[in-house]
Amino acid sequence: EVVGYFCIKMSKMQSKTALQYFVLTAMILLAALSRVIPHMHNFSPLGAIALFGSAHFGRRWLALGVPIAATWLSDLLLNNGVYARFYPEFTWISPGFYWTYGSYALISMAGWLLLRKVSVGRVLGSAGVASLIFFAVSNLGCWVGSTAYPQTIAGLMTCYAAGIPFLQGTVWGDIFYSALLFGVYHWMQN
Repeated sequence: EVVGYFCIKMSKMQSKTALQYFVLTAMILLAALSRVIPHMHNFSPLGAIALFGSAHFGRRWLALGVPIAATWLSDLLLNNGVYARFYPEFTWISPGFYWTYGSYALISMAGWLLLRKVSVGRVLGSAGVASLIFFAVSNLGCWVGSTAYPQTIAGLMTCYAAGIPFLQGTVWGDIFYSALLFGVYHWMQN
């Protein structure tokens, strides 16, 4: 009876690990492909993927690495396909990549704090925090060293004001994809 119990326990652990790796692979592909198809500006699954990884991946490097890998892969497709006319040669890494990648790393870290216990309210609140982090970091990156905005506090505020129209897509994307990822994963577990 004890051996049977341990076999069932091991089988459940292996199923959970297999499910996590399946979801991990699907998330990377979903993120890469969703950024290539037409969509609202900044409507992306990447913030939600960072939150999901923080809540469900046992290894923190996966929570950090998956959204960055998905961003890199989709940037590769976008820069060398959709936007190839703007890049004179094959582009492996987008200019200013560290701002975008850094924002997803910060979102993952926020997820570690906010999603220790997963609930609908925490997921939606974390999606809002993810949107604000991305907005703050990406617009700061747009302003630093920019010739379009003066390198003053007023210039920074102007840059943030110019980014507000894009915030709506970020918020809707983070909420939609968080609900989708966490919801489907919960459904698959049950």
